Amino acid sequence: MELGVLVYRLYRALTYSASPFLHLHMRWRRLRGLEHSRRWHERFGHPSAVRPPGSLVWFHAVSLGEGMAAIPVIRRCNEMKPEMTILMTTTTVSAFEVIKKQLPVGVLHQFINFEQFAPLDTPVAIDRFLGYWKPNAIVIMENELWPNLIMSASQLRIPLALLNARMSTKSFKRWSSPLLLPLASLLLSKFSLIVPLSTLQGIHYQLLQAPPFVINFSGDLKYVVNKFYVSSGTSESIRDLKAELSEMKVWIASSLHRGEEEVILGVHNLLLQSHPDSVVIIVPRHPHHGHQIAQKLRNDGQSVALRSRNEKLTSKKTNIYVVDTLGELREFYGVAPVAVIGGSFFPELTGHNLSEAAAAGCAVITGCHVGHFSHMVKAMQQENPLSITQVSSELELKEAVELLMSNPEILEARQRASKEVYESLSSCIISNVWNLLNLHIFRGK
Repeated sequence: MELGVLVYRLYRALTYSASPFLHLHMRWRRLRGLEHSRRWHERFGHPSAVRPPGSLVWFHAVSLGEGMAAIPVIRRCNEMKPEMTILMTTTTVSAFEVIKKQLPVGVLHQFINFEQFAPLDTPVAIDRFLGYWKPNAIVIMENELWPNLIMSASQLRIPLALLNARMSTKSFKRWSSPLLLPLASLLLSKFSLIVPLSTLQGIHYQLLQAPPFVINFSGDLKYVVNKFYVSSGTSESIRDLKAELSEMKVWIASSLHRGEEEVILGVHNLLLQSHPDSVVIIVPRHPHHGHQIAQKLRNDGQSVALRSRNEKLTSKKTNIYVVDTLGELREFYGVAPVAVIGGSFFPELTGHNLSEAAAAGCAVITGCHVGHFSHMVKAMQQENPLSITQVSSELELKEAVELLMSNPEILEARQRASKEVYESLSSCIISNVWNLLNLHIFRGK
């Protein structure tokens, strides 16, 4: 533990020294449009709202996925403890724009920057933030081990919880190194509750010397995002699209990383030979990538419809629909009976949430590089092997999609299996998480 304290003091000194340079860096990001034009100062702990009196719990999530996983927990907390103020912080602009529509009335939402650049966990920003908001408890989502935040909270005797806790293989190896293991042990000792999203992740935290009595299991919160998602209703344009596609064989490829669209388009071109009435809906992970895909296809002479321009599939030659917008993926899963989940076709990728497509009743297909979501794939396969199909090549993907397009009975069985497995795996998770938070974190708050 003494070595951990020494490493932390070195980290604190370095991040303190780096603060002026980070301020300049954030100004540069703002000029490039990478930060919120009016609220970027919140990155350094400056408040944007008045703290209400009474107890306050701070929920922090970095990006959209973690933020959406926190929403069901926040809603349950709001129901069970309506007198408690909840502050939600995020990092990315995209997360802010989508999550603010999902938060219950009365929940405060602010940016604070603990992005991928570790030095942004600076002593000045953390002390300013904690000094103003004075949270009675802190709930961190997934994989955020920021030394200044954790140590400052501990010194102020603020209970800490880590929900849906996970650590990539790369992060685990880094934290397990001789230099950082003492720091990891020190940081994890400050948590009152750690809820790993799988047994394997629980073992990771135990190997990093987290106290065994703080590790508890509840199930993966990403299973329940859809149960608590507040929809404004299917938009008229998506209803029109669904009507346009009613006589077509439609499949959707979602959460695609750069380069994966080439795999999908290659499969699509092969499918057109046997199914000329097929249409693919392409949903890249980042909207600007969608615009680039559409532009490249048009430069190559292909006809493509772009979602942001509300373009129609006006001719039989248009069989590619590119979604370059945020927050609509769930609605598009309702348009296509077959869903291919990206982030899984190249070795350096680590998968994406499969449960959203399963909840919509899609037949689910994914690549073999699922990393963070390997526990979800395994759980679904154990529950019902028909609920998910894994492929390891472009040819296998083509064969899997073609099988579903050619056999309505098989397609229906796969759709039914994924929906039933989703319902089974998502039951009781929020109740379990609430009970753990109430026992370890909120009691007396």
